[in-house]
Amino acid sequence: MSIAFVFPGQGAQTIGMGRALAEAYPAARAVFDEVDAALGESLSDLIWEGDIETLTLTQNAQPALMATSMAAMRALEAEGIGVDRAAFVAGHSLGEYSALCAAGTLSIADAARLLRTRGKAMQEAVPVGIGAMAAVLGLDFEAVSAVAEEAAQGEVCQAANDNDPGQVVVSGHKAAVERACEIAKAKGAKRAMLLPVSAPFHCALMEPAASVMAEALGGVEMAAPAVTVVPNVRAEGCNEPAQLRDLLVEQVTGSVRWRESVAWMASQGVTEMWEIGAGKALSGMIRRIDREVATRAVGTPDDVVAARDA
Repeated sequence: MSIAFVFPGQGAQTIGMGRALAEAYPAARAVFDEVDAALGESLSDLIWEGDIETLTLTQNAQPALMATSMAAMRALEAEGIGVDRAAFVAGHSLGEYSALCAAGTLSIADAARLLRTRGKAMQEAVPVGIGAMAAVLGLDFEAVSAVAEEAAQGEVCQAANDNDPGQVVVSGHKAAVERACEIAKAKGAKRAMLLPVSAPFHCALMEPAASVMAEALGGVEMAAPAVTVVPNVRAEGCNEPAQLRDLLVEQVTGSVRWRESVAWMASQGVTEMWEIGAGKALSGMIRRIDREVATRAVGTPDDVVAARDA
């Protein structure tokens, strides 16, 4: 049996996530303490006792989800399951930073600061109301890419997230994204609906944020990963720190090739994928991509113990 560890992205956040892990495992608690220290504020208080609207702000959700994923990793390690149990690590959008942390390429403190910077830069790249994202259900990536191209009409409209065979997200100028929804429905999409997001992620409108991240990442030390990383924009393995750095910058404006990433890991012999952190959204996507790949969610102390005993 070959395992991959995968890490969730934005949208998985909930108030209280990771708290039971922190209470059960001192090493998990230490992750939240390290993130709080790196950011100079008590993000853990917001995660555990705050309001969901504030937690969902991109600049908060991104480091919070990484912290929760790394708390789960440290709990697994406390039970004798290290990252070396995995053949590959991968993450969905911001989850790639969690994957790089788990692989030892980034420190937790650096990842927290980078994700705070990334969240702010992505939010500030496009004024509120100018951009939008929409989920298209029932059409594949090629079909939605053609829809986005037709809808652009001189504006930005791109297929941003290739999540699974029947779920693709488009991103760009709001009017163009709205046109894409109507065109997609006319071409047979089951549903096409705007998403409640604060900015049009993973499209050309994020270019200002990519420039910010290039500068921020340039000042951070990145080590060789302990296990092979599967970056979003490449959808195949990479072990070179310099390339991984460049791919993080490219990811800001590039498509999240999640369907291809999962399929590539399966082609390399992965038979089980563990979703490390908050929620189970990736597990659902994985099952729709390849029914032969088993999934396991690891986000609570009970999940950690079940993984240890499996």
